[in-house]
Amino acid sequence: MPWERAAVSIENITVPDLGDATEVEVIELLVSVGQLVAENESLLVLESDKAAMEIPAPMAGVVKSIAVNLGDQVTAGHEMLTLEVEDNEKAASAAPMAEEESSVDVTETGKEMQQEKAAAAPETGAAATANASAITIEVPDLGTDDEVEVIEVHVNAGENIAIDQALITLESDKAAMEVPSPEAGIVESLLLVVGDKVTTGSAILQLLTKAATPTTQRDGAKATEPAQVVVGKVDKPATGSQQSPATAAPLQSRSSSSGNRPEAEARVDRSDRIYAGPAVRKLARELGVDLHQVSGSGAKSRIIKEDLHEFVKTRLNTAAGAGLGVAPVADIDFSQFGEIEELPRSKIHKLTAVIMQRNWTTIPHVAQFNEANVTELEDFRAELKPESERKGIKLTFLPFLLKACAKALIEYPQFNVSLHSSGEYTIQKKYVHIGVAVATESGLVVPVIRNADKKTIWQLAAELIELTDKAKQRKLSRYDMQGACFTISSLGAIGGTGFIPIINAPEVAILGVAKTVIKPVFIDGEFKPRKMLPLTLSYDHKALNGVDGGLFSTYLVKVLADIRHLSL
Repeated sequence: MPWERAAVSIENITVPDLGDATEVEVIELLVSVGQLVAENESLLVLESDKAAMEIPAPMAGVVKSIAVNLGDQVTAGHEMLTLEVEDNEKAASAAPMAEEESSVDVTETGKEMQQEKAAAAPETGAAATANASAITIEVPDLGTDDEVEVIEVHVNAGENIAIDQALITLESDKAAMEVPSPEAGIVESLLLVVGDKVTTGSAILQLLTKAATPTTQRDGAKATEPAQVVVGKVDKPATGSQQSPATAAPLQSRSSSSGNRPEAEARVDRSDRIYAGPAVRKLARELGVDLHQVSGSGAKSRIIKEDLHEFVKTRLNTAAGAGLGVAPVADIDFSQFGEIEELPRSKIHKLTAVIMQRNWTTIPHVAQFNEANVTELEDFRAELKPESERKGIKLTFLPFLLKACAKALIEYPQFNVSLHSSGEYTIQKKYVHIGVAVATESGLVVPVIRNADKKTIWQLAAELIELTDKAKQRKLSRYDMQGACFTISSLGAIGGTGFIPIINAPEVAILGVAKTVIKPVFIDGEFKPRKMLPLTLSYDHKALNGVDGGLFSTYLVKVLADIRHLSL
């Protein structure tokens, strides 16, 4: 019969053959549960050490479930999601019957049935509207009282939406997030536009939801489909489509975005949408890139990470050339001089290079050199060796340095700030989180020790060991590397008499630590051998003056020279 629901089946969609890549990371999810996807439409984005790739849908259907999350590591054959697709064989067998029925001459009885259906259609729409109740969908708990910006609106007034369908995308200082619909129904009106600032509880839209009372079909049997599936749109009631109810709603949602809603079209035009995922948006914020200026090379002009890297590289070369009055360094064919090999750089190496170039170019660095007499501190650390072995914690010099830097940041809070991009004010931090640079095979990473001022030497030592192990195993989370107020970069185990570290913006200072050496120091009228630690304090001259650098460095040396100050 024409109104009978088409047969459907559930298909498991798995990760295809990845070629040379073995395990890759899920960096973007491009669909949500309940969404209708077309064949070859992108489902998610995977990232290997060499490239990011979008995985297309092998068939059209409705997303029933998603088996992966952002950050998951997957391999070929790993289940990504399930799709509800129409059973083509059954649909094909039903097609001749439908064609045969349509070829029969219309009798008087048939005319009466058509008149009944025509009369029933508006009645059904009116009943649907009458039974629907309007509710307000609000912004869920964001975990903060700060305002966040609406950067995308995914639905229009009059659109039929499913549960968990994305309504809007919000962007905070740390991440972009989609807000899903807690209910299914019809969008009665939108209560915000792109660019609005919202907080937890702000109204997003008015939604017409179908009442729980089951509707009756022509034969008197109770309908078993969800209310929002049969309701369709308020202003255009359904008129006997052969399309399956499971796919009807998403199709209507897409078609409703064009032609019938000029006010919705104007809203979309004004939004000037940027197609980029949360990972790309976060990277753009870290690099200070305006995504409006970046051209996307991904599917449907989506901006991917490679686009950002290329954009930054071009701008830096242009800026460097303009600032120095010389052209960027040209590539040379070194093979003309002898045998060569091209070695690909890891993602961390490339990202670090871009960030360091930006920081060195935009921050006026000043370096303050000093030496700390750590003889007594090293003797004390040697005395703690038996206790260290009992606790099973290797006690290095670094926990003492962390504690000393934490005290210096409290004593001189002007170092515990970040400059606002406007230059109008600084942001004073009331917490003391310190980053520690760790070298790994993939590149340099900086895990963060939180509340270093409130932890004991033993706690700092244990946490350092844990974070260092996670860094070397590439298991650090984003949270592990965020929120630092100050950074320590130590080359003590390697050697050298000193170096100038580059500031890790938006911090305003960093401490470079070289190898401890024994030197003759003139004390009480004679030279005595002392263990001296070379220190270099790099600071941002936009935020701090030379006097500040001198005071901070001198205080740090004082604390390290007399460990009794660490307990005060």
